[in-house]
Amino acid sequence: MSYYKTIDGKKYDGKLIELADELIAGSGDGRISTEDAKQLLEAVKDGDAYTDIEKDTMSYLREHYKWTEAADEWFRTEIRKWAATK
Repeated sequence: MSYYKTIDGKKYDGKLIELADELIAGSGDGRISTEDAKQLLEAVKDGDAYTDIEKDTMSYLREHYKWTEAADEWFRTEIRKWAATK
């Protein structure tokens, strides 16, 4: 798979989208859980920077994927804390 995935002419992080797809494909209700959000955060942190592509990708995932309320709140809080240190 290419590092980038183009959707509607915009580039996204292909690995993050692939991870999100895998996380919601298993058992469960098809939503991103807090545990799933932790895995997504780790994937974002792997490059030690929150790039514009990653920001756009996470925005896309929050808009187009179903998240539990707790997962969405947890992710937004943790990514802000981490990004503030970069």
